[in-house]
Amino acid sequence: MNKWLWGGLGWAIGGPIGAIMGYALGSMSSQNQNYTKTRGGDFGAAMLVLFAAVMKADNQLKKTELEFVKRFFIENFGTNYTRQRMELFKKILNQKIDIKSVCNQIKNNMDLHSKIQLIHILFGLSKADNNIHNDELNIIYDIAMLIGLSKKDFNSVKAMFIEDTKSAYKILGVDSKSEDSEIKLAYRKMATKFHPDKVSHLGEDFTKIAEEKFKSINDAYQKIKKERNL
Repeated sequence: MNKWLWGGLGWAIGGPIGAIMGYALGSMSSQNQNYTKTRGGDFGAAMLVLFAAVMKADNQLKKTELEFVKRFFIENFGTNYTRQRMELFKKILNQKIDIKSVCNQIKNNMDLHSKIQLIHILFGLSKADNNIHNDELNIIYDIAMLIGLSKKDFNSVKAMFIEDTKSAYKILGVDSKSEDSEIKLAYRKMATKFHPDKVSHLGEDFTKIAEEKFKSINDAYQKIKKERNL
């Protein structure tokens, strides 16, 4: 598999994701089909298919949305291979996506930390125009549940993008009435769970994006500490 697809494919070369990618690419080698651990290519393929599902949620594909995706690629992965990735993405957009089947494949093959990272990236795409629409929020929630994330993990990531007076607490997965000791314990658990090293197996590109998520955890904790004079 070409380097521009974030490395080789493992489990994503089969199943519904493999069918979508195979149709878009024309052909794919099956030499890595028995590789069970999530690779950068598996994650990238799942990401592109779910990008398309989210963008098609309102049954309207806008030129501005494609520009958002292109900018997302450039800002997060640099200018290298952006043209190839956009050409592939447009082919995926033209296909019918069985979201339940795609999510079931992800649920059965992708590790928890990669799943959380995937939802974080989907929120990042949705907020590319500085406004997360309800239909996009609903489909991201549906995706999160279908791939096996807990509501707590979903709400934690959601709070990183949709702010309110209790966002810092939601990011840490606690209540604003929680004891200081509970806050500290929750922070330590989340800092471990969301550490960029947890997705290092996906490659450098995705590890860099994970650093943003990790920073949100630290910022939330610092905000609570300041409020409580800890």
